[in-house]
This record gives sequence, structure tokens and C-alpha cells, in this order.
Amino acid sequence: MMQIGRGMRTEKQQAAAAKRFAEKWRGKGYEKGDSQIFWTELLTEVFGIEDPSTFIRFEEQVKVDKTNFIDVHLPQTKVIIEQKSLGKDLRAPIRQSNGSLIIPGATLYHFGVLMSNVHMAWMRAVCGRLKSDYRYSNDIVYNNFPWPTPTDRQREKIEQTAQAILDARALYPDSSLADLYDEAVMPPVLRKAHQQNDRAVMEAYGFPVKNEFTESQCVAELFKLYQELTEKIS
Repeated sequence: MMQIGRGMRTEKQQAAAAKRFAEKWRGKGYEKGDSQIFWTELLTEVFGIEDPSTFIRFEEQVKVDKTNFIDVHLPQTKVIIEQKSLGKDLRAPIRQSNGSLIIPGATLYHFGVLMSNVHMAWMRAVCGRLKSDYRYSNDIVYNNFPWPTPTDRQREKIEQTAQAILDARALYPDSSLADLYDEAVMPPVLRKAHQQNDRAVMEAYGFPVKNEFTESQCVAELFKLYQELTEKIS
């Protein structure tokens, strides 16, 4: 529950306000004309924030390949939002400021696979670099990544291990991701959560869960899957 300002609401009040807000905006949604009104009313009417301007930023300018704009930025929660008009396709990842990506409709399952050693091996093999840093591309890395075809049990297991990663991160609210993933001081509970997630994802691919299965072998198997998938659509 968001609690900012004297107008903060209880969960029950927020739920009732959210229902009214949803009915009010049903069928509406012109990106350029409605975006700022939509978010301002959401913060005031649903969350009871008296001065939304202290919490939200609109159309912040950023430089990627060219000058772009972030539709909505919530600095306190480190959230960026891409606003689209009603009816626009939101299924594809959308690049945001400085190479950030969003995946509309992503689930714990998607998070688990993308955080796994399998996806990291694929990323290291195919993505570009900016100086010495990896440069993740939705076109090259994400769109070409061969996803597993898990059973219901395997998918559920990945969702559980993905949530465990988020739970482990939440134990350290004052630490940045850079702090948490410093190899020298990575919290044991977070390391263990990732190890369990890696095993769950590898099982979904049918890969052997053992130390003898190297990253090179993993990448080779992924390229076999990629070839099989591309042959089906060629």
C-alpha cells in the first residue's frame, strides 16, 4: 500500500477508489492527450497523494541512439513507464532510457528464466559490448532467445525460485543491485536462491544439472534449439 502524504488511504479505500477510477477510464486512452491526466488522477484519487508533482515526472528527455523521452518516471521507486494509446500492441519489449527494457505482461516465470545461468550464457555469447560492458539488445539477445517448453510442474517450480530471488533481495532494502551482486559480498541467501533457480530452469530445458555441463555446452544446446525453431518458420 502506498502511503505518501496526509491523504493516504487504507487498502480498502484504495480498492474502492481503484474500481471507480477504472470505470471512469474504461475505453479511454489517448497517449499524447491523456497520459499526464491519467497518472495525476491515479495518484490523487486512488492513492490520496496530495501533490503528485513531487512523486512523478513526465516526458523526461534521454539520449540513446537519438533523443527520446520517458513517458512517465517515478524516481522514488525507480520505475519508468512507457505509455501507449488504447489498442496498441504491447507484447514486444520496448527500449527505454539508456538501453533499459520493459516486457509488458512479464510473469515470475519470465523473470526466472531471464535471471538464470542459461539466459546469462546466451547473453554473453550473442550480445554486443559498449567498451567492456555487455550491451543487451532486444533484437539480438531477447527476440532470438530460445525459450524452454516446460511442463506445468516445471513452470511452477521456476515461478517459486524466481520469487525466492525477489524475496532474498528484499531482505536488503538499503543495498543496490550492484551491492547485492558483488561477487565478494553477495548474500548467501541470494546466492542460494539463484542456484536453485538455475537448476529449475536447466531442468525445464532438459539440460543435465551437474558441474560437468559447461557454459559452452549450454550455448551449443541453445543454438541447436534456435536452429530448430528457425527451421520451422523458414
